[in-house]
Amino acid sequence: MAKNKTEGARKWFFPDGYLPELNAEGPMKSHEALMILNTGSKPAHVTVDIYFEDRKPARGIEFEVGAERVLCIRMDHPEQLNGVKIPPLTQYALRIVSDRKVIVQFGRLDATQANLAYYTTMGYACN
Repeated sequence: MAKNKTEGARKWFFPDGYLPELNAEGPMKSHEALMILNTGSKPAHVTVDIYFEDRKPARGIEFEVGAERVLCIRMDHPEQLNGVKIPPLTQYALRIVSDRKVIVQFGRLDATQANLAYYTTMGYACN
């Protein structure tokens, strides 16, 4: 089967980041994550910019997503974000720019209450 060279987009935006409070109990920990899928035959070089309500953006966080691979980035793990710390209950937004077309999804697990909630969303994409 021939590869579809039009899968995905080069720019993605997610305007609603808001880490849930950290929960101390249970096996599931509240968090948000950014998933980047590269279905292409070459690695994708991706840059993430994080925008905040009350401070300057954190720009230029670089990742490589291998050919035909997925990369999951936990937004509550500063070591995965070049040391950028996003405190819980802080509003933020994301811009993702890639040199190749990729598919990007954003997810949130809120385990701060008995009926834990998990949702994912596809961002606004453009080339």
